[in-house]
Amino acid sequence: MIDLRSDTLTLPDEPMLRTILTARLGDDGRLDAEGRGEDLAVNELEDMAAEVSGKEAGLLCASGTMGNQAALLTWCRPGDTVLIDELQHLDRSEKTAFTPRFGQLKKVTYRSDASLMPNTASMEEELKNGPVKLICIENTHNYTGGACIDLKRMAEIRSLADRYGVPVHMDGARVFNAAAFLGTTVKEIARYVDSLMFCVSKGLGAPVGSLLCGTRKFISEAKEMRKLLGGAMRQAGIIAAPAIYALKHNVERLREDNENAQFCASLLKDLKKVKAQQNVQTNIMMLDMEGAGITPQEFCARAKERGLLIRPIIGSFVRLVFYKGITRSDAERAAAIVREIDGEL
Repeated sequence: MIDLRSDTLTLPDEPMLRTILTARLGDDGRLDAEGRGEDLAVNELEDMAAEVSGKEAGLLCASGTMGNQAALLTWCRPGDTVLIDELQHLDRSEKTAFTPRFGQLKKVTYRSDASLMPNTASMEEELKNGPVKLICIENTHNYTGGACIDLKRMAEIRSLADRYGVPVHMDGARVFNAAAFLGTTVKEIARYVDSLMFCVSKGLGAPVGSLLCGTRKFISEAKEMRKLLGGAMRQAGIIAAPAIYALKHNVERLREDNENAQFCASLLKDLKKVKAQQNVQTNIMMLDMEGAGITPQEFCARAKERGLLIRPIIGSFVRLVFYKGITRSDAERAAAIVREIDGEL
């Protein structure tokens, strides 16, 4: 079975798991005068995250959801307005910050342009209309097939935010995939934002965790918010050690995942009914079922019968995600299965 449901299915290898046995553990929830916990492995990971992102400090969170929500609830207070993409994952999937039961934040949305990057004119229209406390962007963008925001557009967003005096938070769950596609570094991408979250438990292959990065003051406040969200952990070095390994050993190989997704898409250019994404940039590709005469759920069920696990994602789309352990031959077979089903429609 070829499983392309998500890169969260990436499994840690034996060298990564062995790092847990020698991790320097302590109580990460007990803070010293500088606000650092007692788990030395966590401290090392947070310092590494700060370095790789070019920020002053990092904060280990149990998940990307926790990292994003801690960020929003640190930047904002109940009733504040946040400017988000109309298909932003931290709203569509995570939701916590915008629900009346919890964060009680308000949202206004901006659109993407034809290149699937944030439309700065759309963003400015909302900034003009009323007080916005925070701008949120997503790089790569999950629901548009892993599209990247390039450095030119990142700079334009930064300039716009500065003009209106609004900070920028980036959901960078897969920002290392973006850096690989753009031929740059995470630090260069992150220089245009005030805070960012990135995951180590997707393509980087660690079992658990995400890092929130920003100024020391911001991270100190976010640490208190993380505690309120249930994120103060004890011997969290067993999580941090594999993440350290991931950042040391698994960053460069993300190009392979991007290339496998692009290769799969290249084999699906002339389908009869299904419309395959052709501008694949990173490790995600989408299939549009709108004109296929079949629902995304039905298409996924037929694929499963042939040995391919994929999933509906939003609207009429099905998503395929490539990650460590998925080979070029797997990508070729996945494309063949999609073609087989399309030929039967």
